[in-house]
Amino acid sequence: MNGLLFIDKPEGLTSHDVTHKVSLKLHTKKVGHTGTLDPMATGVLVLCVGTYTKLVSLLTSSDKTYVFTMKFGVETDTGDITGNTVSTSNIIPSEGEIVSSMFDFPRKYEQTVPIYSAVKVKGKRLYEYARNGENVELPKRKVSIYNMQLLNVEDDEATFLVSVSKGTYIRSLVVDIAKSLHTLGVMTSLRRVKQGSIDISKCISLDDVSSDKLYSVKDIFDYEEYDLSDMEYKRVENGNELSINNDSKYIVVKYKKKDIAFYEKNDSKYQIIMKL
Repeated sequence: MNGLLFIDKPEGLTSHDVTHKVSLKLHTKKVGHTGTLDPMATGVLVLCVGTYTKLVSLLTSSDKTYVFTMKFGVETDTGDITGNTVSTSNIIPSEGEIVSSMFDFPRKYEQTVPIYSAVKVKGKRLYEYARNGENVELPKRKVSIYNMQLLNVEDDEATFLVSVSKGTYIRSLVVDIAKSLHTLGVMTSLRRVKQGSIDISKCISLDDVSSDKLYSVKDIFDYEEYDLSDMEYKRVENGNELSINNDSKYIVVKYKKKDIAFYEKNDSKYQIIMKL
């Protein structure tokens, strides 16, 4: 049983919880997710099943799109509404002020990783420092904000649609948006609506998980097909790279009309990702 599952993660479960439930449903231990969502978050969670777990790192690195709502005038220790309030502000920006600040908001910058995250510093996860009340210097990551739209403003809350690079924390983005408006802010809801080419419309609920809902690499990647010679086929069987004159980033190699393997171009050569 090999393939990809597109789950609409429900609120209240961790990504690990979802992976475990799918593992039990499909009767296989070989299931991995491709991008953590906090328990309060919902939406696109791509799971790799069987040999497709070799795609985890590739899919995790894809861009993601979210719809999130933030509340102005409040700061919590977690960056979201589930945390403890640590500070408040009476500055609530108007819709016009929010729109104006969006034009000046950096599209590439170094974002501070939130203390309540699984990122490791000196061999220990940041949330462990937080729970133990220990001080630690929070790391920064270079992130890209490809698109940011204001969808709605109501009282002290605003809803945005954003497309971001791998490693972007929306909780941190909320804090940074609030800072740009000289106030405080926390995330009150988060929904991932797209990961790479996988849209929320393709996702299923946990109740609908079954082996016949699995997708293949051919369903989500733009690729070209390549027919192998006898000698090239032997190289593929041994997991070797291929020198092929092709501009496509991904190729599916075939032998005697059968799909054999999925390859990714790295510099001038193609490296095998997985056998099909």
